[in-house]
Amino acid sequence: MNDTPGPGPLSGLKESPIRAPSAAAARSVAADLKPLATDHPEIAEVLSGDSPARDFLIAALALSPFLRETVIADPKSLALVLSQPCAKILAHTIAAARDCWRDADGALCSEADLMRGLRRAKRRISLTLALNDLSRQIDARHTTVALSDLADATLGAAFDHLLRAGHDAGKLALPDPDKPCDRSGLIVLGMGKHGARELNYSSDIDIVVFFDPEAGIVKDSDEATDVFARMVRRLVRIMQERTGDGYVFRTDLRLRPDPGSTPLAFPLDAALNYYESRGQNWERAAFIKARPVAGDLDAGERFLKELVPFVFRKYLDFAAISDIHSIKRQIHAHRGFGDIAVKGHNVKLGRGGIREIEFFVQTQQLIAGGRMPRLRMRRTDEMLVALARARWIDPATARTLAESYWYLRDVEHRIQMVRDEQSHTLPESEAELARIALMMGEASTASFGKTYVAVLTKVEQCYAELFEKEAGLSGGIGNLVFTGDDDDPGTLKTLAELGFERPSDISRIIRTWHYGRYRATQSVEARERLTELTPELLRVFGATKRADEALIRFDAFIAGLPAGIQLFSLIGTNPGLLSLMVTIMAAAPRLAEIIARKPHVFDGMLDPGLMAELPTRDYLSERLQGFLEGARAYEEILDRLRIVALEQKFLIGVRLLTGAISPERAARSFSHLADLIIGAALDAVREGMEEAHGTVPGGRAAVIGMGKLGSYELTAGSDIDIILLYDHDPDGEESDGPKPLDPVRYYTRMTQRLVTALSAPTAEGILYEVDLRLRPSGNKGPVATSIRAFSKYQSEEAWTWEHMALTRARVVAGEDSLRNEARALIDRVLAKPRDEARLLDDLVEMRGLIEQEKPPRDIWDVKLIPGGLIDVEFIAQYLSLKARAAGWLPAQEDDEAAGLLAGPEAAPAPPKPVYSECTSTDATLKILGPGELGEEVTEELRRALALWSGHAQVVRLCAEGGFDPKQAPAGLIDLVTRTGQAPDLASLEADFKATSKRVRAIFRKVTG
Repeated sequence: MNDTPGPGPLSGLKESPIRAPSAAAARSVAADLKPLATDHPEIAEVLSGDSPARDFLIAALALSPFLRETVIADPKSLALVLSQPCAKILAHTIAAARDCWRDADGALCSEADLMRGLRRAKRRISLTLALNDLSRQIDARHTTVALSDLADATLGAAFDHLLRAGHDAGKLALPDPDKPCDRSGLIVLGMGKHGARELNYSSDIDIVVFFDPEAGIVKDSDEATDVFARMVRRLVRIMQERTGDGYVFRTDLRLRPDPGSTPLAFPLDAALNYYESRGQNWERAAFIKARPVAGDLDAGERFLKELVPFVFRKYLDFAAISDIHSIKRQIHAHRGFGDIAVKGHNVKLGRGGIREIEFFVQTQQLIAGGRMPRLRMRRTDEMLVALARARWIDPATARTLAESYWYLRDVEHRIQMVRDEQSHTLPESEAELARIALMMGEASTASFGKTYVAVLTKVEQCYAELFEKEAGLSGGIGNLVFTGDDDDPGTLKTLAELGFERPSDISRIIRTWHYGRYRATQSVEARERLTELTPELLRVFGATKRADEALIRFDAFIAGLPAGIQLFSLIGTNPGLLSLMVTIMAAAPRLAEIIARKPHVFDGMLDPGLMAELPTRDYLSERLQGFLEGARAYEEILDRLRIVALEQKFLIGVRLLTGAISPERAARSFSHLADLIIGAALDAVREGMEEAHGTVPGGRAAVIGMGKLGSYELTAGSDIDIILLYDHDPDGEESDGPKPLDPVRYYTRMTQRLVTALSAPTAEGILYEVDLRLRPSGNKGPVATSIRAFSKYQSEEAWTWEHMALTRARVVAGEDSLRNEARALIDRVLAKPRDEARLLDDLVEMRGLIEQEKPPRDIWDVKLIPGGLIDVEFIAQYLSLKARAAGWLPAQEDDEAAGLLAGPEAAPAPPKPVYSECTSTDATLKILGPGELGEEVTEELRRALALWSGHAQVVRLCAEGGFDPKQAPAGLIDLVTRTGQAPDLASLEADFKATSKRVRAIFRKVTG
């Protein structure tokens, strides 16, 4: 939006959008204007002819007693409005108001002169905006911005005056008396509509004032609080005392911390401590719009930056949303705004009114702003656009609410323009309502009422979809009574009809919830939330195949929760998540346990784009960087890494659980996430090492991912196999820090710290179990390996199985130069000539040892069964080693090449370093299989790989340990059969047995 209106003076108006209420009223206004024309030719010119400007002016003054009185008191301002563009008047008047704390010579003016100058500026701005707004030369957007800019200017001038007066009196010592506010440490924040530059026509201004004692401008520091409190009291008098020139702005200071018992100006440290320890949810909402408007603006910006973690929490707080919404319900209950009407309706607080749109926006900001900084804007209309762009709300809703918002602001302004009263209520009488209708450009109250009610209804519908689904206990599905000790017969009947086979047991479980026998249901608020949820909860659980079992698992989940209000509020505010919760309870006990231990992982489910957006590397990187933003301390970085890793693993798992992504996509996403986490942990460890021990001359480090990490095949529960390589200048003997170490000890310690960073348990859990056994010489070798030693070992000492493992090696983190060298080294090692017969003998021997030492449990142990994952992987590794020895060198393998991105999500990726690699089992089979094995055999192996990998992904996601059909939840059995594309478990078992036989036959044929 352009804040500067563009139209010319009102005298050039082409058409009047309003008309006078009666001919008599028009004649009366004309009679009042006639004497003014004598001294003001601009007025005389407009009145002299029959023009749209004359018709408009007379209509506006006839409809608004306030504007009529203002014109009579200040005809010069009317002359300016008629003869000069609105933008010019606004700019000149606001600039003059900002500077009126001093006289033409730069000396401090008297307080009386200051008050007079500010009031006259306000009067001129009010007249200019009203006439240009009513004539539709400008709209409510321009009006709100101009009024807010005037409020900033008047406050700035008043505080400059007060500070300079204190300096001249010897009470203060300002750094720059000619710019009193600069570096003063005095922070003045505009709140609410003022902060958002959305002030209404007769608005109060809400401000909070803080001061920084460290700024040192008060000569006696013990008197600082009293000095600033007296200053603020004088400020209020300057701004709102009525004189013959009117007033500037009514000024409200009640949004400061604990206003009933605190001074008018609050010390900065005390304010920060208050918000961090005692700040309320309504204060979080209030600070969304807060903006430095006067005083030391730089200090104000710094203060708001420090408050960001309080206002926009990293974790979503749905109890807070319910708390804020309760304020809205209390407004309805207290003021009686339960129905939509026209006469007497409150355009701000009533149903479908301005406040509902603002609540709509602010609650979405509180939900999402912590994770999405682009949703931290102040203006309501801009936030609606941002929410739509972020897919948090749909564009149609955003458009409806934005159009409705500005329509309602127009109505609000016209109510206030009548008599300059801070009112938001439409008149009760027909005559007064007709005045508002005419000012809105409507022909009658009937046409106005029709338009007005239609707008309110649209707003209410949008608002209700978010918040007002508060069904009664029965929810319209039958009797549901859980009081007393005995079962209610009607309730048992309802439970049976819903699908529960043991209604009496289910009734007993729900009574347990309502009696508060679990920690999660001990608070009144938690029980109320759960009571509201109960009908829908029973309906959704009842619709599952084994309803009793699913609900009993949910009961066990609730029993283990330390508290319940957060989760119950989350589900109640977002009913669509309930079906997901049921799926998790029915199919994924491992995920259920994660939610019980760390409920915040569920927060990400509120992103409406979650299922539509693929968890690509770029997607995960953006979320990781956003969550690490602002973390400086080593321990804080590690904790944040654990939080974001657990959450993103959970969300990838949820996508897999719901079928939004394939098992192959999930494997790649788990691997990308691990890459990013390892990279961030390595950066944090490196910084810590450099701080304590300095840097090794020419020192570089890189991490190689082995096993399933290297081949992009991680599951939700995978360990990670890594090797840390390092290099340094040959002449570098030790690091250059305060505690120098030789290179070997330096990189050994770095590796140990990296392993600890990834695997040590903290309050937030662990990131990954780390396995270093694939490094040269295994557990007998050093934990960190120089690239020269790695090259020598792989070229001269490594066993065939180690080179097989190396076909899956992928450099996942570290300095780019060393990453490229490592990749080139691996390619050289794998390209060495091989005796094919020896290769096959070693492969068969290795497979035999595994079968002997780790026999499969049953047919569901897809990794170890004959013809299972290991057989397929060994075939792929054999093909890779054979092809490389013959001179084949793969191109870089990325998501697109692997066929895991398609459609509009596959946006062009930015250029990345090329590490020539092809490490995934499927990609190796796809590229090398047809030439060596034939198309048919290759497809058989790829199909088997997809079957085994899909099963492994789902089982590792949903359960600890392997898949046991006798112990598995019903939902997991359904999920396993769906993933295996089988109609039932018996058919899937038969497919597993047949597939394993075919793959084992291929393995034997390949290995001779």
